[in-house]
Order: sequence, then structure tokens, then C-alpha cells
Amino acid sequence: MITFIYYGLIGFIMEVLWTGLGSFINGDLTMKSTTSIWMFFIYGLAVFLQPLFILLEGLPIVLRGMIYMVLIFSAEYATGYLLERSIGRCPWDYGNGNFSIYGLIRLDYAPVWFVVGIFYEYIYFTII
Repeated sequence: MITFIYYGLIGFIMEVLWTGLGSFINGDLTMKSTTSIWMFFIYGLAVFLQPLFILLEGLPIVLRGMIYMVLIFSAEYATGYLLERSIGRCPWDYGNGNFSIYGLIRLDYAPVWFVVGIFYEYIYFTII
């Protein structure tokens, strides 16, 4: 449970930094950030990657990152879909974004999810 909280908090902080940086890039010097409490729980799901971190240890970083990226995309799509169905909205809306799939994932975020997967792996092996 504590590991779920760690991953959730780390992801939540990354989300705030990411959206704040996006605001800055778009000219908002206040770097206003937006997120949803749901994101804490969604990022916490990274706890289920832990067995995979061990299993993939020793493989090339590119292969590991690609596997994590696909799994993160899958989780993002699934959780977004479930939230849309259950509460009527998804906390993120990629509907107007490039390479958006049903507004739930953006394929141009592939490098981001690649790095996030490797970062979570690093956290697992060094901190958790």
C-alpha cells in the first residue's frame, strides 16, 4: 500500500510539473498547473509494474522503455475509458491534440511515457 502511495504521489507531482511547464510554454508566466485527484490513483497503478521491473532487468533500456510505454498507454486508455463511462468525463481531454485516439491517449506522448516508465523503474531499484 505504501508503494502505491509513493507511485501515486510521484506521478501526481510529475503531472503538476508537466501541466505547469505546458502553461509556461504557452505564455503563462504563472505556470498554472491543472490535474485531478484521480491522477493520484492512476499513477499509483504503477505498483503493478514492479514484477515487470524485475523480469525485464538486464534487457536493453530501449526495449524496457518500449514495453513500459505500451503498458502505460494501455492503462491511460483503460482508466480514461472507465472514468468516462462511470462519471461521464475523463480528467484529461486529448480530443483536440495531435495523434489523439478517442481523446483518451495521444500517440505523440510516446517519448514521455517511455521516460516515465524508465523513471519509475529507477525509483523502484533505488528508492523503493
